[in-house]
Amino acid sequence: MDRQAQLLQLAQKMSAATAASDWTALGAINSLMAAALPAMAAQGPWTPAERAALAALRQLHLQAEHCAKLASDQLAAKLGELQGRKEGWVAYAMSNPDHDNLDELRNRSEAADTGTTA
Repeated sequence: MDRQAQLLQLAQKMSAATAASDWTALGAINSLMAAALPAMAAQGPWTPAERAALAALRQLHLQAEHCAKLASDQLAAKLGELQGRKEGWVAYAMSNPDHDNLDELRNRSEAADTGTTA
C-alpha cells in the first residue's frame, strides 16, 4: 500500500474512533501512527498528495485530542461531584437502622479516599 493510501486509512480509522468516542481504538491508532509515520518519512520526500493526506491526518489527530480532553474533563467533573456527595451517602447509611452493610460502606468510603478498590 502506498503512503497516501496508508495515511487515508489511518485518517478514516481515527475519524471513526473519534466519532464513537472509542478511546481504546484511538490509543491503538496513535501508537500505530507513532511507528508508521517515521517509517513513511524515511521512504523519501512526500508528494503533494501525500502532504495533503498527512495534513488531514494531523487535523483529525488534533480533533481527537480535543475530544479526549473534553471527555476527560467531563469525567473528572462527574468524579468530583460523586466525591462531594460521598459524605452525605455515608451519613445516610449510618443513620439507617439496617446496619448490616455498615462495615462494607466504611471500607468503600476509605477505598474512595485512597483511590484503591474495596
